[in-house]
Amino acid sequence: MAPTHFDSQIINPIEYKGWDELLLTNPDATIFHTSAWSKVLSDTYRYRPLYFTSIYEGQLVGLFPVMEVKSILTGRRGVSLPFTDECHPIAGNQNQFELLFGRAIEHAKKADWKYVELKGGQKRLNRQVPSGVYAVHRLDLRKRIEELFNNVKGNVKRNIKRARQEGLQVILSETRESMEAFCRLNCMTRRWHGLPPQPILFFRNIFKNIISREKGFVALALHRMRPVAGAVFFHWNDSAIFKYGASDRKFLHLRPNNLIMWEAIRCYVEKGLKVLNFGRSETDNFGLIQFKKSWGADQKYLNYYKYDVKKDRYISTRTGPKSSYMLFRHLPIPLLRLTGNLLYRHVG
Repeated sequence: MAPTHFDSQIINPIEYKGWDELLLTNPDATIFHTSAWSKVLSDTYRYRPLYFTSIYEGQLVGLFPVMEVKSILTGRRGVSLPFTDECHPIAGNQNQFELLFGRAIEHAKKADWKYVELKGGQKRLNRQVPSGVYAVHRLDLRKRIEELFNNVKGNVKRNIKRARQEGLQVILSETRESMEAFCRLNCMTRRWHGLPPQPILFFRNIFKNIISREKGFVALALHRMRPVAGAVFFHWNDSAIFKYGASDRKFLHLRPNNLIMWEAIRCYVEKGLKVLNFGRSETDNFGLIQFKKSWGADQKYLNYYKYDVKKDRYISTRTGPKSSYMLFRHLPIPLLRLTGNLLYRHVG
C-alpha cells in the first residue's frame, strides 16, 4: 500500500551507503539516478549533488535529483541533471512529485538560484509549458535476434553487410585504452560539428565510475586494427542507452557506425536486457532521427522544463548554447580541448 504522507530529505548519493541498492526498489530508476553518474558529474565539474528523496519502509518512493551549478558566466541554478539526455523525477503520484519539487524550490530560493531545469517529467507537468522538446527512440530488445534484424531497414542491413565485407571488426571493450581511442575520435567529430569536445577528465571519470564497474562499454570499429568509429553505451538493471558516438569521417563510407550499433544490440539481447535507449535528438535533425528509427525503434517526445525561481513559474524561453559554431571547425584540436575544459562546466 502506497503511503499517503511521507517525509523528504536531501541526500548526496555519493556518500549515502547503499544508494544504488535503494534505487533497485523502484522500477523507474535509471543509470542517471545512480551514484556512479552523480560522481562523474561531481568529480568532473565540481557540481554539488542535492537529491530530494523520499524513502518509505526501505523503499524509494520519490526522487528529484538536482546538481547545483555555480557559474560566473551562466549564474547559479539547479539542473536535473546536467549532461543527461533524460532524467525523469520519480514519484508514485502527483502529490509526491509536488512535495519533492516544492522542497527543491524552497531550497532554490534560499540558495539564490536563478531557475531549476528538468530533463523530463511531462507525466507530472503535462499542463506546463516546456522550454524544449526533443525526440527519443527506444528499441524493445525482448525479441529473438532474427526478428530484430528483420525489423531493421533494408539500407541498414546492406550497410552492415558492407562493413563486414570491408573487413571492419567491432570490439566491445571495458579498457582504459578503448576510452582513450574514443576520445581521439570524439575530438574529430566535435570539431566537424563546430563544437569543442567534452573535457577528457569527463570521459576518464565515465571510465572510472561506469565502464570499469561493468555498467557500460566502449564499442570500437577497427579497420586494419585502426579505430575509425566508436560509441559509448551505459547499462544498468534491464536497460541500456547509447550515450556518445564519434567517427573519423574519412572512413564513413565503410559504414562503421551501422556495424557498431548492430553488435551492441546483439550484445544486449544476449545479456537479456529489455530496452535500448538511443538518446535524445533535436526534432529538426531529420538525419539522426531517421537513423534511429531505421533500427525499428519507437519514437516519442521528451519535454524539458525550466522553472524561474524569482517569478515562481515555468518559462518557455529556451536559452542555451547553439548547436554549432563555425569558429570551432577551424581550431586545432589541442585548442579545442582547452576550450572544452574551460566552458563545459558553465553550460551544465
